[in-house]
Amino acid sequence: MNKKLFIFMFLLLANPVFAVDNPFRDEVVNELPPTLPSVEASNTNNEATFSQKVKGFFTKKKNSDSAKEIAPVEPDKAEKAIEKEKNKQEKEAKKAEKKAAKEKAKAEKAAEKAKIDAAKTAEKTQDDKVETTLENTSEDNKTETPAVTKSEEKTTLTNTAYEGSVQTTRIMEVDECVKIALEKHPLIHMAMSNADIYKSRIAQAWANYFPTFSAGISYSRNDMQVSNFAFPTQKYDMFYVPSVSGNLLLFDFGKTKAQADLAKNTYESAKFELQNSINTVIYNVKQAYYNLLFAQQQVKVYEDTVKDFTLHLEQAKAYYDIGSKAKIDVLTAEYNLGNAKLNLIKAKNTLKIAYVQLSNAMGTPEISDYDVIDNLKAKAYDIAVEEAVNTAFETSPELLASKKKADASELLVRSSRRAFTPNLQGFASYSRGGKRVDTDYGYQFGAELSYNTVNLMLLKKQVDEAKATYKKDLADYENTKQTVYFNVKEAYITLTNAQESITVAKLSMDQAKEQYDQASGRYKVGLGDAIELKDAETTYRNSQLEYYSTLLNYHVSAANLEKLMGSPLQATDVDLL
Repeated sequence: MNKKLFIFMFLLLANPVFAVDNPFRDEVVNELPPTLPSVEASNTNNEATFSQKVKGFFTKKKNSDSAKEIAPVEPDKAEKAIEKEKNKQEKEAKKAEKKAAKEKAKAEKAAEKAKIDAAKTAEKTQDDKVETTLENTSEDNKTETPAVTKSEEKTTLTNTAYEGSVQTTRIMEVDECVKIALEKHPLIHMAMSNADIYKSRIAQAWANYFPTFSAGISYSRNDMQVSNFAFPTQKYDMFYVPSVSGNLLLFDFGKTKAQADLAKNTYESAKFELQNSINTVIYNVKQAYYNLLFAQQQVKVYEDTVKDFTLHLEQAKAYYDIGSKAKIDVLTAEYNLGNAKLNLIKAKNTLKIAYVQLSNAMGTPEISDYDVIDNLKAKAYDIAVEEAVNTAFETSPELLASKKKADASELLVRSSRRAFTPNLQGFASYSRGGKRVDTDYGYQFGAELSYNTVNLMLLKKQVDEAKATYKKDLADYENTKQTVYFNVKEAYITLTNAQESITVAKLSMDQAKEQYDQASGRYKVGLGDAIELKDAETTYRNSQLEYYSTLLNYHVSAANLEKLMGSPLQATDVDLL
């Protein structure tokens, strides 16, 4: 189209009618169509039309200095210019889009940051309010004005303590619940403190090689009776200002090192106990989380059951009113509806208990205003039983803690045997004083090889006790290893069984639903009876609960296997549903 337009323009320019000095030019130009096709179909409304460009081209005035004829525009050059302009506009449009996208991302980031800052500010404000409340309570108690009750104070403190953990009607996933438990659960904090205790004992053991100092000042009044002299009584004062002494253990033949190694192994065992506590808390949270999801599905199942039996009761009454069904159908429908409502009440109570169990598993038992995401969908895990067992032997914190405990007992035997060896230590002291403060001074230093109080019988029995403790801890390690092996294999078999049962349970639920739909349809048109309908409904409801129970067992079994292995399972992209 553009080439045709340029050819048309070229012919117009070549025509003598459109010469610059031709008096008929303006008339011809004025007779051109007011709306010719645009040179560029993609140009915006602000671009001039082709006819306007032609008119503007022919209405140019001569140059005042030298009158030159206006040369016609070459079609190729014009087309290139238009194409260049078009590319330029496209580049500018893309650039504008990128700039807008960056501005949008920047605005979203700023909004997210503002939300976080607002949450922190709200939490800080709440903390300030609690402190103010407690201060006011203290002042009110002093002035005998009405004070905040203990229950109100506890509620205020509870809301403040968990403001940063769970907000009102907050939607949480299982990973978020685990994160809260790792921050709040007292079992983890207790295990961390226990590890810190054993860590400090390592430095306590090495402290034997650090010097000890003592310092003091003294004064005494002496009154002596001497019988062989004419003047039998001697009275004088003694001053010692100051008196300083120090001792340093130089070598104890490995006793201190053995004690430090024993403390180090005990500390490492405590660290593995901490990891075992963390794994236990994670498993308890996941178990409570998936139990809550199952309780939610159970409530939905019984809610649907109540709706269905309500409809069946209306149908039974309608058939009874027209004489198509007997009174027994109405009574049966009423009983079925009442029983379904009772099951729904029990299911809702179970759901409330599930919320309490999850809150307690997270270490935040007071919170309740939150919800969880329905995520019972299952992915397949690709792991062999041999791999699971080997991983457990390498990373199971329970097994590793038992191994470190046995190693510590072996070091205890070594430490007990070295108790028979002496200690080599150095000493030094300085004192100044006498009958007057500045009379005399003196110092001493040296080294000594000595035994502390030695009871050979006691040391012998302590060595025997250490040997027996080592044998016991070594047997405990072997027993723990066998227990881990058994538990991992059992958990793996349970996980495999649950994985294979999901497809079967889903198929059974679909078949039961089809059977229930047929029975319900037959009863609706008057062909079926209440017993057939009840049996079909019971079968369908039980199949639903069995299907969700299978999903629950699958997720709990996977969490249990992760706990026993001490390592997370890697899920594949294969859906089991």
